[in-house]
Amino acid sequence: MIDYLATPIDPTSTEALSMKGLHLALVDTSHHAEFETWLRADIRGFHGAEPTSENIAANIAGVADRRTTGVWDASALDAGVPVATVSSWPLELTVPGHRHVKAWAISSVTVAPTHRRRGIARALLEAELRTARSLGIPLATLTVSESTIYGRFGFAPAAFANNLTIDTRRAHWVGPEASGRLNFITPAQFRTEIAQMHDRVRLTSAGQIPVWGKRWDEISGLTGDDKEHSTRLRAVRYDDLSGALTGLALYRVTEAQGESAGDFSQHVLTIEYLCHETDEAYAGLWRYLLEVDLVSRVRAPHRSVDEPVQWQLSDSRAIAQSPWDHLWLRILDVTATLESRTYSAPGRCILRVQDDLGYATGDYLLEVDAAGSGRVSAMDGSRDATASVSLDVNALSALFLGGTSAAMLAAAGLIAEDESGSAAVLESMFHSPRAPWLSVWF
Repeated sequence: MIDYLATPIDPTSTEALSMKGLHLALVDTSHHAEFETWLRADIRGFHGAEPTSENIAANIAGVADRRTTGVWDASALDAGVPVATVSSWPLELTVPGHRHVKAWAISSVTVAPTHRRRGIARALLEAELRTARSLGIPLATLTVSESTIYGRFGFAPAAFANNLTIDTRRAHWVGPEASGRLNFITPAQFRTEIAQMHDRVRLTSAGQIPVWGKRWDEISGLTGDDKEHSTRLRAVRYDDLSGALTGLALYRVTEAQGESAGDFSQHVLTIEYLCHETDEAYAGLWRYLLEVDLVSRVRAPHRSVDEPVQWQLSDSRAIAQSPWDHLWLRILDVTATLESRTYSAPGRCILRVQDDLGYATGDYLLEVDAAGSGRVSAMDGSRDATASVSLDVNALSALFLGGTSAAMLAAAGLIAEDESGSAAVLESMFHSPRAPWLSVWF
């Protein structure tokens, strides 16, 4: 068990911030007043509404097990409130081959607008990377609200998400008939069942992580300050012919706005979360959601970029799509990270990796056998390989889950072929049959 809570604060970043009159320290999350002050600073950093005492209590109970860090300015008018925040914890990231790798999750990265351009974010993120490395964790991960910050620290998008909007007046179901049964359940029942189902299916999708209880409470509308949103939630479960639960969906229906306001046939159905264990359950749930009466549009935010439903409708042009980068990765230990997954094709490729922060820099030989197992060894001279490429840690991190094309990165100038055709070899090895996807924020 990694004792990440007891690990001392990073001395390098502590000294760097101290020279600017700032104090970097861990928060004692068992001290509720201190933790509440940090939580309010975190919420303010993301422009959240002033939280209720109920919401604060849910946060204190739900995320107190994380390594919680703040930066304070003794010269500020309210010196007791941190001017920057970050939280982190170790988790299991699903990788190709129904495997997982230990990763260092980084969340709640905020800097107060009053303290911008003072190197605080850099000090926080570099401290997190050094802490993860000291704990022997080979990979760092985060989901981002702003995509221009993290590349300079070696992160790159490795799993994308897609927002779908479907015009149900144009798109009719042409997918398979589902033989099971749908039943309404309460959001509280959904909360209990989704946690168990997600734990069963998360190893089938690269990019997924264990979801903590407070996140399920938020998704299910059981906590949080938006009471109107919670009262609109509806949940259904899909049972197969044997009566076994194999799918769940949570959604809400709202009245149309704008020109369609007042037209009761123009409601919008928003899918808050959908999880399935079988293709039949997937089809049954999607058909139900697309055929709800008095609904003209179905919104499905935060879905995978290769949803099968796109091929189960009569008119694919009735689906508006908006893909975006969601899960970002940063490799710290090349050998441990690359050996954690399985690969799609055998091969041998030399990876000449450059890392400005030094963690991943080196020349590595990746050898994949016929069974898809990979072995990484450091290059100690000339070694025969079918391919050789030069790339930075960002590009390697983007490739890792198999959802980003090596050929595309080469065309973009982010991978240099030391031998002609090397990008195609790398693509065949790393490619994943299904796009990696993470279904939650953290």
